[in-house]
Amino acid sequence: MILMNHTKTFRGGIHPHEQKELTENRSFEVMPRPKQIIIPLTQHLGKPAKPIVKKGSEVKAGEIIAEQDGFISAGIHSPVSGKVSKITVGSTVTGFPKDAIVIESKDANDIVLMPSLDPEKVSAEEIRERVKLAGIVGQGGAAFPTYVKLSPPNDKKIEIVILNGCECEPYLTRDYRYMVERTTDLITGLRLIMKAVGVNKGAIGIENNKPEAINKLKEAVKNSPDISIEVLETKYPQGAEKMLIKAVTGKEVPPGKLPFDVGAVIQNIGTAIAIYDAVVKGEPQLTAALTVSGLGVNQPKNLIVRVGTPLADILDFCGGVKENAVKVVVGGPMMGVAQYDFSAPVMKATSGILVLTEEEINDHEETPCLRCGKCVDVCPLNLIPTKLARLSSLEKFEEAEQLSITVCMECGTCTYTCPANLPLVQWIRFGKQRVMALQRERESA
Repeated sequence: MILMNHTKTFRGGIHPHEQKELTENRSFEVMPRPKQIIIPLTQHLGKPAKPIVKKGSEVKAGEIIAEQDGFISAGIHSPVSGKVSKITVGSTVTGFPKDAIVIESKDANDIVLMPSLDPEKVSAEEIRERVKLAGIVGQGGAAFPTYVKLSPPNDKKIEIVILNGCECEPYLTRDYRYMVERTTDLITGLRLIMKAVGVNKGAIGIENNKPEAINKLKEAVKNSPDISIEVLETKYPQGAEKMLIKAVTGKEVPPGKLPFDVGAVIQNIGTAIAIYDAVVKGEPQLTAALTVSGLGVNQPKNLIVRVGTPLADILDFCGGVKENAVKVVVGGPMMGVAQYDFSAPVMKATSGILVLTEEEINDHEETPCLRCGKCVDVCPLNLIPTKLARLSSLEKFEEAEQLSITVCMECGTCTYTCPANLPLVQWIRFGKQRVMALQRERESA
């Protein structure tokens, strides 16, 4: 069922087959602790955390094992009680090996918690400090340290906090289950964010393909005029920050600017839940909520797993993969990362594990560009993807820079819609990396 009474949205975008029916009615299950936990020190954007434990150290669940290193960084806590067996370089779901702390877990239920705070009486400064101590990072994919977002510059006047409940990528239903199962906690989390940034206006943006969640949220805020439930058109990438701000407020974030610059703070549903848990329950960020789905896994589920749990353990808990599975992707199918090593662990912002079959992936042969313009029509940022990809492939990076290649958010709408099956977003990503390297060279010179 799709609610059609609102059509707030943005220009461009696509509507891929949702595939959410595989898990949308499956409540969260808590996965048992694994025998071994692997904690990458890079769980977030910014500088990696700095380890404060050594090989042989005994740790308790909830105990900090790596401190934040710099302003844009986040501390890391042990998700289990056990012994540090080594600090080494290991595989990660990002595809790049990173330094990691490996912990052999033991059968113990002890956990180190912070004191509970009253959400009605807690101050803005106490909220920001608790979020910082809890090591919370954004759950929308970028894993930006959350306390930084809750500390906008003094010259930026924030007017609204918007929670992203769109969950516009196919297959993923983690945020949907949070909205249905923890509605009251979610609203309290939103209020804590509003208090932290000093605003009295909040909104939850949610696509109109989630009627049960919409009804529960509207019921929860029916006596709260300061919070609105904004029902949006179901379209990808509706949940991207700039698209969400445009749909909810009508404001456009200029190229190179941030939500702060138009008076908005955007947070994910999962981030609001993590903030509630940290403030009210005293829990640091020890777990990841994620969807395991796709036609290639035997038992699709929504799970709460300990950060650092290897992918292989999670897939085994879901009954293993089918013989016709051909690809495992961490994240959503549009912006996720294909995996090559199933010993790689779940990280704080991991939202999904997809096991895909041949029929679910586009493995068609490339053909020459048809000059059809479909990629231009769907680009939500008004770029010219086919030209940017061409310039990148020819290594004409300065020309690509002039056409605003760094503005691209790599959402993949261009590649999805291309009838010639060109890997447009892959070429643009390559070009962006080279252009940004050139810009850094200019700055250092």
